Amino acid sequence: MEEVRVFPLTCAVQNYAWGKAGLDSEVARLVVGGEPLAVIEEKPYAELWMGAHPKGDAQIKDNRITQTTLGQWIAHYPACLGSKVKDAFQGQLPFLFKVLSVNTALSIQAHPNKDLAARLHAQFPEHYPDTNHKPEMAIALTRFQGLCGFRPVEEILAFLQRVPEFHALVGNEAAEELRRSVGDDARTSQALKKCFTRMMSCEKKVFVDELNELVKRVTEEGAAGKDTSSSNGELLLRLHSQYPGDIGCFSIYFLNYVVLEPGQAMFLGANEPHAYIYGDCIECMACSDNTVRAGLTRKYIDVNTLCEMLNYSPAPASSKIFACVQDPSDPCVTVYDPPVPDFTVIKIQVPASVKEYTVAPVDSASILLVIEGDAMVTAPAAHSDITMRRGTVLFVSANESLSLHVSSPSGMVLFRACSLL
Repeated sequence: MEEVRVFPLTCAVQNYAWGKAGLDSEVARLVVGGEPLAVIEEKPYAELWMGAHPKGDAQIKDNRITQTTLGQWIAHYPACLGSKVKDAFQGQLPFLFKVLSVNTALSIQAHPNKDLAARLHAQFPEHYPDTNHKPEMAIALTRFQGLCGFRPVEEILAFLQRVPEFHALVGNEAAEELRRSVGDDARTSQALKKCFTRMMSCEKKVFVDELNELVKRVTEEGAAGKDTSSSNGELLLRLHSQYPGDIGCFSIYFLNYVVLEPGQAMFLGANEPHAYIYGDCIECMACSDNTVRAGLTRKYIDVNTLCEMLNYSPAPASSKIFACVQDPSDPCVTVYDPPVPDFTVIKIQVPASVKEYTVAPVDSASILLVIEGDAMVTAPAAHSDITMRRGTVLFVSANESLSLHVSSPSGMVLFRACSLL
């Protein structure tokens, strides 16, 4: 019998403390759709990992397959990756596909490029566990809030003027240098780096005192019915309640606050400072755990590496929304194709009027997640029909197509991760 090359997966759930609790979490709701899992109301369900990462290798749900995990199966049948992907990524699945349900902010962080990752791993393997880069993309499932990239200089200068506590951490000299650099991009980047490094290198006692002062002032202004938006008051108080006394609370004056509506995406390349604040998203990333943190965290903060590596190019929040492209040959398909070879995400939206839909083959292994709808799947490489419903995750080997017989009245929504070299 020919091997089975399309099969369902049971995926790893990560219960990190920042996740949404119980059935408030999209992660929990999806998992319950696909598996008979009992959700515990107060437990956080933060991430669903769909892939072959050693810390959360997916289990294969097909008793005709002798391997128990996806990682083992790929090692056994590397041709399933597609010949280009197999050669380019040394027989490994090059991406990790995820769903995130964020209740409290994740640390402000950036990911190194490949050169820096190799250097950091050689020097500090306990903090940087591999030599790979970690570009990532988030696609909103619900309204999704995050911080991403440095704000336009005019906005940073306005905060320096209106938030004396922030100005105190940056200092007169660096703030003045930033003000004088306007109009000269190279000088602006240098000045911005100086301002950010000054703030990040501040003594703990100094910044905690300034932060407490700022929080007290904004709280009093809010209680008196004043508009606190010139101090970014609402976000400040929310982050401070989650991470009291954390330098990351001040980073809201440097970084863009980005809100994605469902279906909108942001791509986080190397050295781009970012943090997820609240909401549910699909995420895809290169297979790596390399993260350099800057705040809103109780983990290791590597201030020197961070301040050296960041991309100090200011740009408006609107420029951080990553444009997706409609597939000219299939009106149901939208492609999110970032400027890295490791992954592409495809959204498939089958309208209610379509009852038979073919998922086209691609020359790469892919992972398919059902967000909405029900269907029976037939595939030559599956050998028997597979039931698809909300939360179903399928592994599809390279160059295999699927026929969906849609039974839900309102159509279907699926996301697919692959590598389109």
